[in-house]
Amino acid sequence: MLRIDDRAKTRRTARPKGTRTPLARAEARNFYLFLSPWLIGLVVFTGGPILASVGISFTDWSLLSDPSFIGFDNYTRMFTDELLLSSVWVTLYFGVGATLASVAATFFIAILLNQKVRGVGIFRAIFYIPAVVAGVGTALLWTNLLHPDYGLVNLVLGWAGIQGPGWLTSTSWAIPGLIIMSVWGAGNTVVIYLAALQNVSVTLYEAATIDGAGWWGRTWHVTIPMMSPVIFFNMITGFIGSLQAYALILIMTDGGPENSTMVLGLYIYRQAFNYFDLGYASALSVGLFALILVITAIQFAAARRWVHYEAK
Repeated sequence: MLRIDDRAKTRRTARPKGTRTPLARAEARNFYLFLSPWLIGLVVFTGGPILASVGISFTDWSLLSDPSFIGFDNYTRMFTDELLLSSVWVTLYFGVGATLASVAATFFIAILLNQKVRGVGIFRAIFYIPAVVAGVGTALLWTNLLHPDYGLVNLVLGWAGIQGPGWLTSTSWAIPGLIIMSVWGAGNTVVIYLAALQNVSVTLYEAATIDGAGWWGRTWHVTIPMMSPVIFFNMITGFIGSLQAYALILIMTDGGPENSTMVLGLYIYRQAFNYFDLGYASALSVGLFALILVITAIQFAAARRWVHYEAK
């Protein structure tokens, strides 16, 4: 007669290693079934155009004639395009500024919205509403807010005795104006911060308070370290989105004045739909993808120094 240990060993060896139970197979099948619409959309509407862009980048195609293979000519042309080089600088300027401003401002707003005060739900809705406003509406709104003569921003600065700049009409202030506008629709980032703030253990704040830490001490030594993975996530996604921005800039400045807001996304748009040079536009798109990939890799390498993941 088998002992209890022998019977347990028999149960463990009865099923070959790697096989699944019928329930596990059904769960896996349902998982891929529900995931299939997204996977199909990813392959058809994202993966397909990416591969097509890579192929088109090796051609000379103006949409008015058949594409002709020209090898790496479009890529070599990029290194002699002076407007492209300035567009890369403008893109990095806007990307870094918009990301830092958005991450810092939304983090501060999320801390305020995380307080237990009456009507906090109303305040949260108010700060989230701009995130669902259509892009054209946002562009028109901020074009008027940043108007040098009757804009609300310069009006408020005038109350403080400050002469407001020309904003979108100035080569020096156009990008800072767009950076201010970029913070307007960051309601999604605020929601992510709020969710993460509510998961920070209260005992950590209590321990810091017992040690004599004030509000800033608790924020610097508890909130920011515990929130660092979320801050890093928002930095990555925000920077990638900023590097790809062009629609609002197209409506607000169209790259002006004097190409001071000619970001790379807008430059690609012009090459494709104004000049009908799809081959060169595709090469620029591949270059933008490479730029985003390199910068993201640098951010991940730097994150090891300041991002702290909770041990489990």
